[in-house]
Amino acid sequence: MDSLTQVVLGAAVAEAVAGRKMGAKAAMWGAIAGTIPDLDVFLRAFYHPIDAALVHRGFSHSILFSVIFGPVFAWLTYHLYKKKYELKTWRWLWFLTLITHPILDMFTNYGTEFLWPISTRITFNTVFVVDPLYTVPFMFFLLVALFTKRESERRRKWNMTGIYYSSGYLLWGVIVKLFILSGTTSNFKEAGYEIKTDMVTPMPLTSFYWMMLVEDEKNFYVGYKSLFYAFEKMDIDTVPKNQAPLDQLKWKGKNYSETLKFISKGCYTAEMKGEDTLIFYDMRFGLLSKMTANKEKHPLFGYKMVIDNNTVQKTDNFRGRGMSNHLNFGWYVNKIFNHE
Repeated sequence: MDSLTQVVLGAAVAEAVAGRKMGAKAAMWGAIAGTIPDLDVFLRAFYHPIDAALVHRGFSHSILFSVIFGPVFAWLTYHLYKKKYELKTWRWLWFLTLITHPILDMFTNYGTEFLWPISTRITFNTVFVVDPLYTVPFMFFLLVALFTKRESERRRKWNMTGIYYSSGYLLWGVIVKLFILSGTTSNFKEAGYEIKTDMVTPMPLTSFYWMMLVEDEKNFYVGYKSLFYAFEKMDIDTVPKNQAPLDQLKWKGKNYSETLKFISKGCYTAEMKGEDTLIFYDMRFGLLSKMTANKEKHPLFGYKMVIDNNTVQKTDNFRGRGMSNHLNFGWYVNKIFNHE
C-alpha cells in the first residue's frame, strides 16, 4: 500500500499495543515502524531495473525481518527512554507494527515475499495500492483516538474501530473478488470469447470497479466489471499477444528474459517502437484506457529496452506513457458508477 496508509496502520497498531502506557509516543513509533519495510526502495538504485523489481517487498517484507529486527528496535527504544517502559511492551509494539506492513501489502497486486528466502510472492490481489475508501476512514478513527485523553476508554474504542474497519474492508475486497471471479468466464463466454485463463484485480482507487484479464492463444482481453451495472462486452480491450521478441533478445551478462517472465507470471506482451526500442508490457497492471477516456489504450507498466543487433544495450522502467496528457478522472469516476 501507499506510504500514508502504512503510517496509519503502524500508528493504529502501536496505539492498540501501548497507547495507554505511552500516549502519542506509541503512535509515533508505530508510524515510523510502518515506514521502515518500504525503505528498501532506496536499494533499487544499486540494481539493474529488472532486478530492482524483485528487491522491493523482498526481505524487508518477510516474517524473518520482523523476527530479527523487531527485538533490535525494541532494545534501542527501550534504552532510548531509559527503561521507562517495559521491554516486553516495546517488543510487541515493534514486532506487530513491522509484521502488519507486509500482511497489508499481500492484499495488493504486487504482493510480498512474506516467506523470504522463498521467492514466491504472496498476493491476494484484492485492494488497489492506493484506495481512499480504505485509508481515509481508518485515518479519521485514529486521529479522533489520538486527540482523546489517554486514560479514556473512548480512545481505545475509537482506535479499535479503525482497526476493525480496515480489517473489514480487506475482507470486503476478498468477497468482491470472489464474486467478480466467479462470473468472469461466463461473462466473456456470453460475449463470444473462448478463454483459457483469467485474473481479477481492483481498478485504481476503488473496490467497486474491477479489471478482468483473460487470454487465448493469440490475444489478451481486458474486461471491466462495476458492482453497479452488468458486464459490458463493448468495454473489452484487446491486446495482441506478441511474446516472441523476448525470447529472441540477447543480453550483456545476465539473461533477463526469464526474469521478466517470472515477474509478469507469463502475462506479458512486447512491442517494437522504431528500429531500436522494445517495450515489454506487464499485462497484470492493466491498460490506460479507463483512466484516459479511451484515448490511450496501451498497458500501464513495463520496461523499455534499447537494442542493437538484437542485443539489449539499456533498460529503463516504463510507466504510463501518455496518461498525464489524457488523464480524465471525472470520466473514470463516472465509469465506475454508470456504464453510459
